[in-house]
Amino acid sequence: MPKVFRFAEYGGPETQEFVDLPKPTPGPSELLVRVKAASVNPIDYKVRQGLLKDFAPRELPSEFGSEVSGVVEALGQDVDGFAVGDEVFGQPAETHGAFSEYTVTSAIATAKKPPQVSFEDAATLTVAAATAHDGIVHLGLSEGQTLLITGIGGGVGVAAAQIARDSGIAVFGTASESKRALVESLDATLIPYGDGVEQRVRDLLPDGVDGIYDLVGGDALRAVAGLLKDGAKLITAADPRTAAEFGGAMVNRDRTSKILDEVAALVAAGKLDPHVNDVVAFDDAAHAIAAVESGHPQGKVVVRID
Repeated sequence: MPKVFRFAEYGGPETQEFVDLPKPTPGPSELLVRVKAASVNPIDYKVRQGLLKDFAPRELPSEFGSEVSGVVEALGQDVDGFAVGDEVFGQPAETHGAFSEYTVTSAIATAKKPPQVSFEDAATLTVAAATAHDGIVHLGLSEGQTLLITGIGGGVGVAAAQIARDSGIAVFGTASESKRALVESLDATLIPYGDGVEQRVRDLLPDGVDGIYDLVGGDALRAVAGLLKDGAKLITAADPRTAAEFGGAMVNRDRTSKILDEVAALVAAGKLDPHVNDVVAFDDAAHAIAAVESGHPQGKVVVRID
């Protein structure tokens, strides 16, 4: 039977486990996908820890992973535009996960993988790159304006910096000093986070910033929110409650294949590099999650399933 990596209950890494489960069956408007790669995101360990259970409870045990790439194995009813053997990427359907040899995806949240895009890169696009894309569109900044990204060194920040840069926006970002080389490779300016971060930004941008894309929330957002010229130009993918204190809002997400096609096209054209810097075997899935949970990965961590 196919192998699945999941967590049995809310808690720490000790709740994680590999189990063998029957191959899933796609329902109406769903695809059965033989998984090639799955990306690790902070949401994976946050869900396992139970941080989201009050407003997004999971039926336990629950499978890990919210973005996946692979090959279509079977089609459910009412699926158009896909065929068995198609190389695809997308979001697992409800109750399914990406850390599995087979998973089920919703057809509306699945797209065909361009041949120029690797399975590893494609596995990072559904959450990180698509969230980055939606955030830049949501902000609506113009060429020549300035954008500050909190937590620029993570998967969403890396993608957002590239998309904004290619629109002629000047990108600045907070991250640890250890991520300077990564941030500067994006043609962005690193501003080390921590005490004095607001002054460090003002030293570079005395008039403040035109937009903030927050990927951290909490005190890290509060430390820089006063730099914003217009509170409406603050969006967050991490902490809508804190963003609202300053007039900001949660990023508007478009979770359809249309957006997936757009971000995949950017990768295929060489305009967007997901920066997959660590690819681990499926048997080492726990180490992949631990790497992201540590907060120190340089770019994206991907689990190669097949």
